[in-house]
Amino acid sequence: MLSNLKPQAPDKILMLIEEFKADTRQGKIDLGVGVYKDPQGVTPVMRAVKAAEQRIWETQTTKAYTGLAGEADYRNALAGMILGAVPADRLASVASVGGTGAIRQALELARMANPDVHVHVSDPTWPNHLSIMKFMGVPFSEYRYFDAATRGVDFEGMKADLARAARGDIVLLHGCCHNPTGANLTLEQWSEVIAILDRTGAIPLIDLAYQGFGDGLDADAEPTRLVARSLPEVLIAASCSKNFGIYRERTGLLMALAQNTEARDLSQGAMAFLNRQNFSFPPDHGARIVSTILTDDALRADWAAELEDVRNTMLGLRDQLAADLRELSGTDRFDFIAHHRGMFSRLGATSEQVAKLKSDAAIYMVGDSRLNIAGLNRDTVPVLARAIIDAGI
Repeated sequence: MLSNLKPQAPDKILMLIEEFKADTRQGKIDLGVGVYKDPQGVTPVMRAVKAAEQRIWETQTTKAYTGLAGEADYRNALAGMILGAVPADRLASVASVGGTGAIRQALELARMANPDVHVHVSDPTWPNHLSIMKFMGVPFSEYRYFDAATRGVDFEGMKADLARAARGDIVLLHGCCHNPTGANLTLEQWSEVIAILDRTGAIPLIDLAYQGFGDGLDADAEPTRLVARSLPEVLIAASCSKNFGIYRERTGLLMALAQNTEARDLSQGAMAFLNRQNFSFPPDHGARIVSTILTDDALRADWAAELEDVRNTMLGLRDQLAADLRELSGTDRFDFIAHHRGMFSRLGATSEQVAKLKSDAAIYMVGDSRLNIAGLNRDTVPVLARAIIDAGI
C-alpha cells in the first residue's frame, strides 16, 4: 500500500532553510524563515513567558486532558485581547493547534455549514493557505491585492473582485501585517470591504497571526474589531506564535461570531466536534502560558512592554533600510519598506534577482522576494541595501 504514495512537493521555505544551513560562506543572511530574531540572531523566550512557565511548573497538579474546546480561561482571555469587549451571546471558540490549525478548522467548519463553499483569497497570500485548500479540495479564487508597481494595495482591483463573491462564500482576510507583502488596508478601506461583504452575504475569515507586530496591540486588532461589530457572522483564526514567541507550543484559537445564541451554540458544538475528529483534545501548555500572562496585571504589562520593543525594533530596521536604499539609489522608490508593517515586505524583485542575491551575496529570501525584516540587524541592513542595488532591483 505505502508504495502507492506519490512524492510530495517540498515546502519552498523549508527547502530554503536547509539550503541556508548548508551554505558555508561567512556573513550569510537568512531573510526567509518567518520567525522573529533579536539583533544577535536568536528567537528569544520572552520574560513573561519564562515567568509564566515557572508559575505553571510550581502550581500545576495534573496533566489530565483539558476540554475539547480548551480551557475557558485561555479562550476568554485571548478573545478579550483580540476583540476588546467580548460579545458572549455571539461568540463560540475553541483552542487549536497553532494558527494553522485554526485556519484548517475554520475551513472545515465552513464546509460543514455550506458543502459548496468557495473561498476568496488575496493575491498573493501565505502559501499554506493555498496548500491547505488544495489538499482539502475546497475551491478558491484569488482577488487582486498587491500592486507590484507601488508595492501597496490594489484596492480598486480588490473591491471589484470581492464584489463578485456570492452569499455563503468565505473571504479570507489578513487582520494586520499582511503576509507576504507587508501592505495593509487602512481603516477606511476596511469599512469599504465590510460594506461589500454585507451587500454580498460573503463571510469574512480573518487570519490574525501578527497582532502587536504592526502598529500596536489595539491598533492591529481594530480592523478585526470593526468587522466583528459590523457583520452578523465572522470567523477569526488567531495565532500566539509570534506575539508571545511560543512558536513550537502550537497555540491558536478559532472564534466564530454568530447571529444569535442559537447559532452560537450550534457553532460551539460543531467546532468541538471538529477538534475531536482531528486531534481530540487541544494542546494546553502554550494556552496556559498565554492565559497566565493575560490574567495577571504584572505579567501582562511586562509582556506588552517586551512586545513593544520587538515592534519598535522592526520599525527601526524598516526605516534604516529605506533610508540606506534612498541614499544608494538616489530615489524614493524603496520608501514603501518603511510604510509596510509586520515581519515581511515584498520587494517586487524577479526570481532571477532573488537568485542573484543568494549567489552573489549569500542573502536568502523567498523566491517571490518576500523578506523577513526581523532577520536583519543594524549591521546587516547596509549589506542588504548594497546587494539590492547591485542586483538591479
